[in-house]
Amino acid sequence: MRSCPLFLLSFVLACCLCVPGAAQQVNIEINTLSLFDSARNRPVPLCIYAPVKEGKGRLKPALISHGYGGKNNGYGFIAAYLAAHGYYVVSIQQDLPEDAPMPNTGKPYEVRMPFWKRGAESILFTLNELKKTKPSLDYQHLLLVGHSNGGDMSMLFAKNYPGLAAAIISLDNRRMPFPRAERPRVLSLRSSDQPADSGVIPTPAEQARYHMKVVKLPATIHNDMWDGATEAQKAEMLRYIGAFLRTL
Repeated sequence: MRSCPLFLLSFVLACCLCVPGAAQQVNIEINTLSLFDSARNRPVPLCIYAPVKEGKGRLKPALISHGYGGKNNGYGFIAAYLAAHGYYVVSIQQDLPEDAPMPNTGKPYEVRMPFWKRGAESILFTLNELKKTKPSLDYQHLLLVGHSNGGDMSMLFAKNYPGLAAAIISLDNRRMPFPRAERPRVLSLRSSDQPADSGVIPTPAEQARYHMKVVKLPATIHNDMWDGATEAQKAEMLRYIGAFLRTL
């Protein structure tokens, strides 16, 4: 499998993030990079967030998949927060202009499965390329983050490639069932307006057994779970994400 990296943009972003017990100024370097998966004849554009000055210990990889119709640079508040807390964050552009639109009719689990599979393959491709260029990352603690359709892709990745992901943060995925397993650990932030399909979210007993955290956000709708959220919504989501990271 051949990849052709091309750096498109590089700049430094200073993020003031609220961390437990103190306010901390963190410099985050943001790069865009385009890879090419020759096996699938598909470009894989990436947006990368990493701390300019690494702290103690190895950085852990985090791969973000956006919601349908979204952009890989649309989750910067989460990506920067993760980068400031020990992660090397890669946000994948899952939808390309030349892709066929996702069907609006039929059973979602069936008609959208090919899109989720393609997304899971892009996650795997990105992970394998990352291992070549960043071998020092702590791949035993791979974190997946996905919003809506990207969350479904992340759940499918965990199912198809068991053992690779240590944790998943799902922002309101609605179709692909959560893995019922000890690994990966799951945090799911649920919107106030769009329910998941039957069987997607584990029962309370299953959540307790597998140490999952499912949280409904009463003041956040499905389409608010990105950089377009209010500052209060972002702060609420980051509080739950921060608490989850401390359990890993």
